Amino acid sequence: MKFRLRKLHAGLYPRVLVLCPLIAACPLPAFSNAAINKAPVTINAVQTIAITGKVTDAAGPMPGVAVTEKGTSNGTLTDASGNYKLTVKDHNAVLVFSFVGYAAREVAVGDQTVLNVMLTENVKALNEVVVVGYGTQKKKDVTGAVTSVNVKEIASQPVPDIGQAIEGRAAGVQAVTSGSPGSNVTLRVRGVGTINNSDPLLVIDGVPTDVPLNTLNPDDIASLDVLKDASASAIYGSRGANGVVLITTKKGSAGASHLNVNAFAGVQQATNVIKLLNASQFAQLNNELLTNNNQSTNPAYADPSSLGVGTNWLNALFKKSPIQSYTMSYSGGTEKSDYYVSGSILDQKGIVTNTAYRRYTLQFNGNDKVLKWLKFGHNITLNHDEKPSGAYDIRATMAANPAQPIFNADGSYSGPVGQPQFYGDVKNPIATAKLVQNNTEGYNVLGSVFAEATIIPGLTFKSTAGIQASFFNSRSWSPKYNYQPIPQPNSYLAEQYNKSITYTWDNFLTYDKYFGEDHHLTVLAGTDAQTNSYHFAGGNVSGFASDVTQQLNNGTLNPVLNGDGSEWALLSYVGRANYAYKDRYLVTGTIRRDGSSRFGDNNKYGTFPSGSIAWRISQEPFFKKVTFFDDLKLRAGYGTTGNQNIGNYSFASVLTSAVYNFNGTVVPAQIALNAANPNLRWETVKQSNIGLDATFFKQRITVNIDAYIKKTTGMLVPVNLPISTGYSGAAPPSNAGDVENKGIEFSVASKNITGKFNWTTSANISFNQNKITALSDNTSIFGGNIGLNGNININAVGRPINNFYGFVTQGIFQTQFDVDAHAAQQTGADPYNRTSPGDIRFKDLNNDGVINDADRTFIGNPNPKFIYAMNNTFSYAGFDLSVFLQGVYGNKIFNANNVYQESMAVAQNQTIRVLGRWEGPGTSNTMPRAIYNDPNKNSRISDRFVEDGSYLRIKTATLGYTLPKELIKKAGFTNAHIYVTGQNLFTFTKYTGFDPEVGSNGIDFSVYPVTRTISLGINLTL
Repeated sequence: MKFRLRKLHAGLYPRVLVLCPLIAACPLPAFSNAAINKAPVTINAVQTIAITGKVTDAAGPMPGVAVTEKGTSNGTLTDASGNYKLTVKDHNAVLVFSFVGYAAREVAVGDQTVLNVMLTENVKALNEVVVVGYGTQKKKDVTGAVTSVNVKEIASQPVPDIGQAIEGRAAGVQAVTSGSPGSNVTLRVRGVGTINNSDPLLVIDGVPTDVPLNTLNPDDIASLDVLKDASASAIYGSRGANGVVLITTKKGSAGASHLNVNAFAGVQQATNVIKLLNASQFAQLNNELLTNNNQSTNPAYADPSSLGVGTNWLNALFKKSPIQSYTMSYSGGTEKSDYYVSGSILDQKGIVTNTAYRRYTLQFNGNDKVLKWLKFGHNITLNHDEKPSGAYDIRATMAANPAQPIFNADGSYSGPVGQPQFYGDVKNPIATAKLVQNNTEGYNVLGSVFAEATIIPGLTFKSTAGIQASFFNSRSWSPKYNYQPIPQPNSYLAEQYNKSITYTWDNFLTYDKYFGEDHHLTVLAGTDAQTNSYHFAGGNVSGFASDVTQQLNNGTLNPVLNGDGSEWALLSYVGRANYAYKDRYLVTGTIRRDGSSRFGDNNKYGTFPSGSIAWRISQEPFFKKVTFFDDLKLRAGYGTTGNQNIGNYSFASVLTSAVYNFNGTVVPAQIALNAANPNLRWETVKQSNIGLDATFFKQRITVNIDAYIKKTTGMLVPVNLPISTGYSGAAPPSNAGDVENKGIEFSVASKNITGKFNWTTSANISFNQNKITALSDNTSIFGGNIGLNGNININAVGRPINNFYGFVTQGIFQTQFDVDAHAAQQTGADPYNRTSPGDIRFKDLNNDGVINDADRTFIGNPNPKFIYAMNNTFSYAGFDLSVFLQGVYGNKIFNANNVYQESMAVAQNQTIRVLGRWEGPGTSNTMPRAIYNDPNKNSRISDRFVEDGSYLRIKTATLGYTLPKELIKKAGFTNAHIYVTGQNLFTFTKYTGFDPEVGSNGIDFSVYPVTRTISLGINLTL
């Protein structure tokens, strides 16, 4: 025993000595020396042999199978018909045939020149590996709720960012996108768990980050997994409350190197553009609303029909615009090293005038096994993006006067000239969109390097250092102008420079050991440290002698300087254990203890445990007779996670500088903006989950079902303080809110037809109910202000988050008798400034005979009852067709644009729906009368503007063709695929706005609409 221990110690000691300085140095190897210095293989032309053949499986030909000459980088891929051709060195060569999900085969060439091979499915390989946080697991061994997005389904989608591609692809994950170039997708995992930040944690190549998803090039994504329940996400502790999205970028693989080129170009356009009044209709409406208020009308509108159609401002703002993307990648490797390098350019012009997005991305990934027991690797993403835009305003464009031209006769921009009740006061929206120059530039570095050492068989140590460095600058230039209604006599410039740097360092030991044939234990333990520093500096000034000298120091009027900074840090201790008995009974336990600088001394640390179990019934002896099941697994889990996204100094009393007049002397002062709360603690999510995973009929059908209850406790909400404290109106947040989400998720994938003709289907549907169960003193919290003193959203106990709150309508008063018989709404002696026939009747909910704020109630829920999606893919003889449907059901949208554009109260343009307005008894019971200043407040927040937000969308439809190998081999290509794709082709909805896909609060107010895009693309492999 002493000898064995001494021998083990002797083996460990030099490895530890070598490992320590290597981890400290942490180099960035791109290619191994062996790969770089490898001499070219010389093949004797006399001895080479051309091998041809066909690869099939039980269903027929197999395209895309890798065929390589063993021990070399010489290889090829089978074409759409399963055929291949490969020249090998001599008769002693061995061909290796491999394909994901199938057992690899090795066949000696010998005297053969034709090798036809049949591959068989490998059931274990079909249980693909998924990323679960600080490691991976086989799908069959996962005990938590983890959803893997099928990257192959989205690989050919010509989208600017991965966020748009994953919409509808994962059960329980809602993605809300925008048509604005460069905008980031909003993700919600299993509903909205807090009124604060509900964004899931994003982890890219093992580095927790807050970079937007549009930073990444979609072509670089290898896998995307979502940890949904607490038993899966508790490994991330205080950052896992809203779910975790894990993204892994592509790596090289042993064998032949490949050069891939992906390119697409398309045209975007707005859909369902709102129809507004033309000039003559606007003039007639303007005359009517002034007459109804006993005011004189505009002499210029005496004959409305003479004005004709006038200006269509929305058509002038929206335009068809191009989008194009180009990606080139090179990958390969040997048994000891691999590499993946890519570069991409995206250029997207927006459908709104003068908006655009340009992105340049470089990706460098590599792994090197320098010793049998030591490996290094790196993943580096470099990104630069630009987002120029003008000062566009979609809602203001809708409001612009159609009787006003865009340009004056002299070519200058026009503006409303004259009395506002005649011509309005909306600034020329095309002028501001084109003249004002807003631009944001970003420079991002996201990377990690690691060293991994095998200390003894089964025990590995991995140290990973990561960095996220973001440098982003914003600039706004507004030149002087003299067009109406309010000329700007001085040019204006504002600039801001931002720097955010985050460092991470993870150190983990992993012990993976089989004990006999029945017991499998994996234990992970380690530390995770992260720190961030953010700073910005900026200024603005006006009064430039010349618009050519656009620098801050050239302005002379009202200079303002500003700057600030913040820091935060997180230190964590992590542990996880996975145990499997006979590959039948599975147990997982995790625990994480986080210490965060974002909390006071009383609650700086938090502990987040979780546990889950699974039973693979299909492995039971009694179940072997059930032959149509390939795998059947039941799962159950419970855990606790936290949310630390509450701001850096919420626990502290924040000070600001000011001046104070003290006995006639102005002195500098520091003022506390809010009271401190040293007892501030984590928002905590406790979640239970049960699930079922099943595959049937030799992997032809896969079903996943999950049911969950997710309870958020200690949600941060503002509290009321007595005015005697001196902090009235500046109360600190307190852990006094609770939220509950519960739901069911169902997903299915099937291989409907296999053979020469293939048809596969994947579908998912997710139900979720959201409810606030506690707030501080049961005091409701309002939000969603759109001006006019109108808050649309309310957070109240017993109701969903962001519920709409307002008045309930009961049709239109048709006669004065109806007005007199109803509760008092707007009274007075002036018949032109009180409730009258043609006004909206609002419901007297408390029956007190008066319509006031006490009659407001809950008028709509913006959270959908369920979300769903389905994808069908067909392939035959090189052709492929994919149709993806996506939708939501049961949610409401507050169309806030119509608060203004159907008010008929001022000289702003209106939608054509107002042509059906009330003009006398019996003419309308839905659209009120037109009257200047709206004395009845017909446009108050009410269910008049609440609409059904349900929709079904043909999200993408792609028709492609893989060119025959015989046609492309002369050009040196091993694969060539061309396609045409339509995105957001058709949307079936009752919603009357631009598009039913709006923000998570359900308010449509000047939202940049989702665009329809038609693209042509090509994928080439050399």
